[in-house]
Amino acid sequence: MKKVLITGAAGFLGSHLCDRFIKEGYHVIAMDNLITGDLKNIEHLFKLEQFEYYHHDVTKFVHVPGDLDYILHFASPASPIDYLKIPIQTLKVGALGTHNLLGLAKDKGARILIASTSEIYGDPLVHPQTEEYYGNVNTIGPRGVYDEAKRFQESITMAYNRFHGVETRIVRIFNTYGPRMRLNDGRVIPAFMGQALRGEDLTVFGDGSQTRSFCYVDDEIEGIYRLLLSDYDLPVNIGNPHEITIKDFAEEIIKLTGTDQKIIYKPLPKDDPLQRQPDISKAKEILGWEPKVGRAEGMKKTFDYFKTLSQQELNKTDHRDFSSRNKR
Repeated sequence: MKKVLITGAAGFLGSHLCDRFIKEGYHVIAMDNLITGDLKNIEHLFKLEQFEYYHHDVTKFVHVPGDLDYILHFASPASPIDYLKIPIQTLKVGALGTHNLLGLAKDKGARILIASTSEIYGDPLVHPQTEEYYGNVNTIGPRGVYDEAKRFQESITMAYNRFHGVETRIVRIFNTYGPRMRLNDGRVIPAFMGQALRGEDLTVFGDGSQTRSFCYVDDEIEGIYRLLLSDYDLPVNIGNPHEITIKDFAEEIIKLTGTDQKIIYKPLPKDDPLQRQPDISKAKEILGWEPKVGRAEGMKKTFDYFKTLSQQELNKTDHRDFSSRNKR
């Protein structure tokens, strides 16, 4: 039985990756410090012999006993609310955390896949975004703590690949959605759905003409899985190329939820990208991958998940522990 370490395992994508690798017959070692993750996302796996969980912060030395075949590094705040509250921790998990895990991969002879992001393209001047585009990022802006953490992550990963011969893979993840997303985390879909379920008007920042491309989680996980097992070591975009304006998307949510809320407009946050659309030519050619789940189908599944949440969960504000121990 092959063994895989998944960091950020109690998060949205990390927990779905745990499910996928269990399904594929792997022994899964899940690691998370629960700053933004939630154990309820993986508690259904605790009874399995081929699953184990470590509560650990990967910015500190990472030790895993025995052999290890694969590492998937998904530990990082990924929503604006999170990384603006804990900017230092966000930078540290991208830099120190990635360094620790690359060192572990080197020591174990394991292949490592690094979760990068479409945010490395910043507010793009090229559209759609290809992997060859270097990006347009404000290094000292508020979003720079996330964008630059991920850009450094890619750089150190390629350095370990070229200098130490570590087998590395880099996935650039575009907007992904589905069950287990956290409400009130600042991302578009949970924000809109939470507002709709609470009977609130939907908040659109700017004039709503900015675009996003949303990929359902099952498609995203399939692309990541294929990339890990491929022979390609340069970055690959994994996302859905079907682009929509935020205003049109808000109207879709109102129609889906059967509510009669209005759309209200607020100022656009600093450095918020105006366009986001992946060019997935490489994924198609190298991995034989493209998304299968249409937005209407995926949004219905996601809305059905959010409808199962209690009223208390819908109304609660995120009170996670962003104390001084996480600000160092």
